[in-house]
Amino acid sequence: MADICHGQPLIRKSKRYHLGLNPFLQLCLLKNFRDPKNIMILICASWTTNLERVFLVERRMAEHKMKHPEERIISLGVSETSKPLPEFITSAMAMKSLTLSTLDGNSVYGARRVEEQLRAEIASKIYGDLGIENDDIFISDGTLCDISRLQAYVDLGVIMGQSGEFQSDLKKFKNIKYMKCTPENDFFADLSTISPADLIFYCSPNNPTGAAATKEQLMGLVQFAKDNGSIIIHDATYSMYISDDSPRSIFEIPGAKEVAIETSSFSKTAGFSRIRLGWTVVPKELLYSDGFPIAKDFKRISNTCFSGASIIAQVGGLACLSPKGWKATQDIIQSYKNNTKLIVDTFNSLGFKVYGGKNAPFVWVQFPGRSSWDVFDEILEKIHVSVTPGSGFGPTGEGFIRVAALNQEADVLEACERFKQLFKSTRAYN
Repeated sequence: MADICHGQPLIRKSKRYHLGLNPFLQLCLLKNFRDPKNIMILICASWTTNLERVFLVERRMAEHKMKHPEERIISLGVSETSKPLPEFITSAMAMKSLTLSTLDGNSVYGARRVEEQLRAEIASKIYGDLGIENDDIFISDGTLCDISRLQAYVDLGVIMGQSGEFQSDLKKFKNIKYMKCTPENDFFADLSTISPADLIFYCSPNNPTGAAATKEQLMGLVQFAKDNGSIIIHDATYSMYISDDSPRSIFEIPGAKEVAIETSSFSKTAGFSRIRLGWTVVPKELLYSDGFPIAKDFKRISNTCFSGASIIAQVGGLACLSPKGWKATQDIIQSYKNNTKLIVDTFNSLGFKVYGGKNAPFVWVQFPGRSSWDVFDEILEKIHVSVTPGSGFGPTGEGFIRVAALNQEADVLEACERFKQLFKSTRAYN
């Protein structure tokens, strides 16, 4: 499932509009432009209605804990990693923190050198021969923050009133058109039914469905962007979990550098969710319609409104990309893949239709004819396991739950035993 919302082409048509921290507010200054409240973007549902979903899940878990204080709740609902960071990586960060008490260690020039090294390592280790250069890479405090700066994060649109009122009966925002991405279309929207848009946000591998776009699908998306003057913002946060030949970067697609920005992070690769370190790639080939490089605007915004990622986090990132650190992080990813397989096997054995689980640490389980919140409540109440109701990701998530595989192996194993006890006599769901 990947619901999509879209609007009309704005950014790359006719003249240059700065792609800044807040393009919507900047567009308000253009007297000859239409009401900015009607501006929308084409966006993958992995970020939609996040505030409401997280709040409701946490509230219900808290209420359940108060009701059953003696029970141990196992959370397979959050997308945060649980394993401790490898000591090799934390030691590198600890050593760097101690140098900050010296003049040389706390030098701004030293910080710049670390960032330059990190850019070079990302270009080499992550992008290899894809033609991404060091200065195409902008170091940040994480994917979520960069996407928010680009206003591709729906919750910010909600906060700013861009998305219109939430229609509770339809589970939709008034100014967002949702496109169905379902098992029937392999969780990839039919691009022929989509109107042109300025920004196309796409997450592959996808959260929550776990689906990864094929090369052919991404080729179609790149061509769509070219035909309509759109900019793709590709979230590759879970790319290191890909196990087949699906592209790990949109820049594997010919011509993508002319239409795409890619963002990724160390959060799901190395467990940096609480440290905050990521990057965004803005290729030099990506231009406004007047030929001005979008990277120059992105750099201007970054330098003006962002003071840079913590140097301690950046040193940790360098440690992750070293041979020893890379092996350690790959071992962690493999353990989460093992968890995912256990979850997939469990629900398959119970007769459920299961999607995902191959290229991302998420399993998308279908409960036909049932409310996803009712399924969430049943699982929490009867076996004290928390999952995520699919409708929290958008309307076509109704009838699904997302089960995350990012908890400890022992907890995942116990949760799966609880699933078997709960559903062993209810295989008729599917």
